[in-house]
Amino acid sequence: MPPSKVIAFFPEAAYGPALNSVGIAQACKALGHTPVFLTAPDMAGVYKGYGFAEHIVNMAPPMAAEEVAQYWQNFINGHIPNFDKSPCDQIDNYVRDCWDAIVETAVWAQKDLPHVLQTVRPDLICVDNVILFPAIKQFGKPWVRIISCSENEIPDPAIPPHLSGCGQDDRACFRAYEERFHAVIRPIHERFNAFLAAHGEAPYPLGQFFESSPFLNLLLYPEAVKFKRSRPLDPRKFQYLEGCVRQEQPYSLPRFPGHQDKPLVYVSFGSLGCGDTKTLQRLIDALGKLPLRALVNVGGYLDAYSQIPANVILDKWFPQPSVIPQVDAVIHHGGNNTFTECLYFAKPAIIMPYVWDGHDNATRVHETGHGIKMHRNHWTLEELGANLHTIFHSEAMKQKLKNTSAQMHAQPGSEKAARLLDALLKKDSH
Repeated sequence: MPPSKVIAFFPEAAYGPALNSVGIAQACKALGHTPVFLTAPDMAGVYKGYGFAEHIVNMAPPMAAEEVAQYWQNFINGHIPNFDKSPCDQIDNYVRDCWDAIVETAVWAQKDLPHVLQTVRPDLICVDNVILFPAIKQFGKPWVRIISCSENEIPDPAIPPHLSGCGQDDRACFRAYEERFHAVIRPIHERFNAFLAAHGEAPYPLGQFFESSPFLNLLLYPEAVKFKRSRPLDPRKFQYLEGCVRQEQPYSLPRFPGHQDKPLVYVSFGSLGCGDTKTLQRLIDALGKLPLRALVNVGGYLDAYSQIPANVILDKWFPQPSVIPQVDAVIHHGGNNTFTECLYFAKPAIIMPYVWDGHDNATRVHETGHGIKMHRNHWTLEELGANLHTIFHSEAMKQKLKNTSAQMHAQPGSEKAARLLDALLKKDSH
């Protein structure tokens, strides 16, 4: 066996990128390498739970845990009214506020990263984020960009702009979104370019906050749903991973007080969406009136629910890769983990997006026949029931999902990523 190499993973402080990186790290460990995680304080403990060492990188002013929780509670509550808006109408509020906060994380991370990298001394750095951290680029070791959200983070004139939710061929939608995005984001982008200049980096074009790695870029988007680009990505630098499904603890299905013989649906709106308890309560009530069973992830808001139908079970967390194979369908927000896990396990989905890449993934799952896109709030019980009936019984959708799942299983993304990283390490050592 060649000597173990240290691979530092630095995912965005959100569960989607974090757990994708865990899947890749597990596969790297199986090849004999030593994965470690660089993490914001609010994600500390997540990676230790999977057996990996953690190194803290402050990405915001230091705050007590309860202050961080309150900050995010306020952020969610302040944006819930924006969750019903179209992607273009979210640019002035949610998207703007997110980019403002993301730039601030890069500024703060630069204070800690040089020291942390010198302490860890990684042989390779994998960053899953939407913004450049100069210290990583300048450390002197190969760095890999992981694109765990929609693949349109890497732009192309023939595909929808990132976060736009536009259809593949809706050029009018492309133009409208990009014009509004550039107008709103300009002052934030100018601040970011000033930060880059202060750390010896060239400015980026308007709207761009990150660059492709000259070493390797890993896209988690499955082949079956990827966009039709005008300029295909160079496979020497860009590789599609067919998702990155992590190993998770087993899950035993509970018995339901009602409808035990009916189809089973899993519902998750992600950690951010769980904060909109009013919308989730409406969906729970509707599911209670339909001939099915439902497992509903409500995050840290379990105490907010008192009226729970007999055919619905709530919990604050589910090990998704162990749950999704056992259900008949999934209702979710379009986050990349759930999006790719549904495809990997051949499970049809109704996607009710509310922010970020959920819009892109919802449009894509609908366009490619792997599921149905619905508005998160503007629907009737009859519409919900009809769409569930469709995804339970559509033979065309079942066959498409079966084919996509087989393609993804033929080359599991986490194992492919580990082999590519291993090859990059060997190339660098030579």
